[in-house]
Amino acid sequence: MSRHALSDPVRLREEIAQAAARMIAEDGADYATAKRKAARQLLGDQRVAGEWLPDNEMIEAEVRAYQALFHSDTQPRILALLRRLAILAMEDLAGFRPYLVGAVLNGTATEHSDIYLQCFCDSAKDATLHLLNAGVGFETSESRHFAGRGEVETLSFLWKGQWPDRREARLLAGEVRAALGTPVGIHIALYDADDERGAARTDASGRAARADLQAVRALLGDADAAN
Repeated sequence: MSRHALSDPVRLREEIAQAAARMIAEDGADYATAKRKAARQLLGDQRVAGEWLPDNEMIEAEVRAYQALFHSDTQPRILALLRRLAILAMEDLAGFRPYLVGAVLNGTATEHSDIYLQCFCDSAKDATLHLLNAGVGFETSESRHFAGRGEVETLSFLWKGQWPDRREARLLAGEVRAALGTPVGIHIALYDADDERGAARTDASGRAARADLQAVRALLGDADAAN
């Protein structure tokens, strides 16, 4: 990147977004890390103002373009597998009002993507006990609240077909192993029931920021119909 490019913010944002999209699509980098590495790759140690950097919506658009160009033969099938797994998990967690968020919802998921769920429940302890009683071993951490109000308890584990105890899960596990080669990470953020009222938001492109079980089923059905 030349010094001249620093006088052209549009071009700079485009090039950083394209470089970040490659890292996300090929390596599974998160958006913040990819943006930071892409800026360093193009600019070296030069400092650049935040307003010169692409936002996540711009990077996501480049991810979609990259996948359409280089992975159109494999990415849709991987996305469908991950959505099928998300549906199985959401069905089992139905009593805790689960919603899907992230790349598996917005359609940019790859073999590197994890499944992110948000549950809105009267008691986080009940959701934790539900998984323990189902024999799911998980790690507990904290995730940032979607509204910026502190942190929420998050349960994370690698899915290998062990849950839920259903034939569909065991069959899907074989397909996932064949397509991805590695277990899928599942992360369940546990919110208070009252938080659900503030959760129905859209992103900058007008798409829903989260989707309930019925909506995810519809997404999978629409994709099947298109194929």
